Amino acid sequence: MPNLDFSRIVVPGSSSVPSNSLPTNVNSRREDPAQLKQLLLADPHKVSLLKQNNPQLADALLTGSLDDFARILRQQYEEREKREQLRQRMLTADPFDTEAQKLIAEEIKKSNIQANMEAAMEYNPETFGSVIMLYINCNVNGHPVKAFIDSGAQTTIMSAACAARVNITRLIDTRWAGIAKGVGVQRIIGRIHMVQIAIENDFLTTSFSVLEEQPMDMLLGLDMLKRHQCCIDLQRNVLQIGTTGTVTPFLAEADLPEVARLTYNGSAQDEELYRKMLEESKNKPGGSSS
Repeated sequence: MPNLDFSRIVVPGSSSVPSNSLPTNVNSRREDPAQLKQLLLADPHKVSLLKQNNPQLADALLTGSLDDFARILRQQYEEREKREQLRQRMLTADPFDTEAQKLIAEEIKKSNIQANMEAAMEYNPETFGSVIMLYINCNVNGHPVKAFIDSGAQTTIMSAACAARVNITRLIDTRWAGIAKGVGVQRIIGRIHMVQIAIENDFLTTSFSVLEEQPMDMLLGLDMLKRHQCCIDLQRNVLQIGTTGTVTPFLAEADLPEVARLTYNGSAQDEELYRKMLEESKNKPGGSSS
């Protein structure tokens, strides 16, 4: 067995909670979760970093009670202490013991992963940032709407709130109700078979699946993009409509809706919503999902 310098092995955090994901000054405030929560909420930048590095704790911070926040914080402290105790046992264990060798191999694996992440942070730091989502300005029934361009979405969707705001709820066909499952879960209350949307000086028709609790107003999916031969030109930062040649710019970060910003948190109730919809669907004949 080769000689290994175990003292140089950096014990990283778990895959979901990196070792550096706890907020600055946490150790000094371990006995006062309320003060820590207040400190974090007062700084949106710290909240944004916490959402990236420690989603579980960030979710408890933004949507949970103080008891939930304190419980998760305590659990993460205990996990860190267990990892440190494990490291200490490794340093004093018999290197020829089978279990010790498994622990050593696991720590080497974690150390390699940590080194890989540190190299990425040094040479490709932009991969740890947030990408500005692609939104454009358009009009629906004479009302301005910021539409999200998503070539990864199969269908074009609109929120029920947006449909009410632009006065087209009367066109919703509830026979197309169901459940939409993707990154999150949403209830489809129906479908609008044809709506005219204005992009710059062009008037284009598309259909919408109307979602009950969709946070973003409108999402232009692949069905609409392919029909009108749209081209997402990232070099010029524009959306080009192939059928007409019209070009419209993607919105700057300052012009994005709140749902598209890093400080937005709208996924905490997805699991509960999914359970609720599945329970209600048992009492309804038919329906569809996508």
